[in-house]
Amino acid sequence: MRTIEVMAEHSYQIRFIDQLENALVELVGDREVCVFTPESFVTRIGNLPKEWRVITLPDGELQKSGEVYLSVLNQLAELGIRRTGVLIGIGGGATTDLVGFLAATYLRGISWIAVPTSLAGMVDAAIGGKTGINLAAGKNLAGSFHSPLAVLINDEFLSSLPDRDINAGMAEVIKCGFISDPKILELCETNPVLNRSELIWRAANVKAEVVSQDFKESFLREILNYGHTLGHAIEKHSEYQLRHGEAISIGLIFAAELSKDKLGLDSAVVKQHTKLLERCNLPTKYRRDAWDELYRLMQSDKKKGSAGLRFVGLSAIGSLDRIEAVDEELLKRIYLETIGE
Repeated sequence: MRTIEVMAEHSYQIRFIDQLENALVELVGDREVCVFTPESFVTRIGNLPKEWRVITLPDGELQKSGEVYLSVLNQLAELGIRRTGVLIGIGGGATTDLVGFLAATYLRGISWIAVPTSLAGMVDAAIGGKTGINLAAGKNLAGSFHSPLAVLINDEFLSSLPDRDINAGMAEVIKCGFISDPKILELCETNPVLNRSELIWRAANVKAEVVSQDFKESFLREILNYGHTLGHAIEKHSEYQLRHGEAISIGLIFAAELSKDKLGLDSAVVKQHTKLLERCNLPTKYRRDAWDELYRLMQSDKKKGSAGLRFVGLSAIGSLDRIEAVDEELLKRIYLETIGE
């Protein structure tokens, strides 16, 4: 079994497993367990112990609402789950975000295990202890840092996912290549499908290394948000009709173009962004008429600094810096010239 160590408020492992039930039972022992999984996934969670409770959730981002959060929080209380219990989230990034936040806040904090079943969850959302839900004003505006007991990854879960979901996860993989590990970009250039297991391993390593050095998000961890300032705004503007990774793909193009203007990023690297993202059938354009609303949505981004909107920029592959206090006219021009259609 391959493992990656993560250091946070406590240390834990990302474990690459072949059999889910045995790995979970080994971790949990005889503690009370409540499993959370989306309705569409409940038939795929396998033969878990009969005494474990299972609560189903809505699919996708719908589960990250305040209403769902309060509803399942009350269900935990009604079930009488004690502080010694364990919550298990089996699903995509939205599921592990929600279950981690439930674990952080129920009885002032109990243990949980993340079992990501999407590519985006495996390389990003389930790693690092950032948990949360969405508010009407924006994405992930309520949350907590609360690391799991372990993250269990079995890439066999990906075999039943539609290509669209796999492609969306590749946006986070490609991001890891640009911010830290150029080998990822090489593997994506050659054959992203054939190299998928190695790509997951490398991208998970990037996330683990960053959060181990910066758990509470000073600038080092902030590099993981490359492409996310505009990406989150597009995701919300689309009313979550775009997958997270699809919105981030567009955000990566914008961040690269902004980096060329403000940090001198080489045009060849900007073009490499487009080439790799389009190879994974990811969008690189969005509606021209959306700019005013997107700019308003970015104003509510939790990464906004005292100097105004803050972007993570790239001066070269693996070399990052903040871009702050950017004039709206410049942002609008870059958007309309490179993103808008």
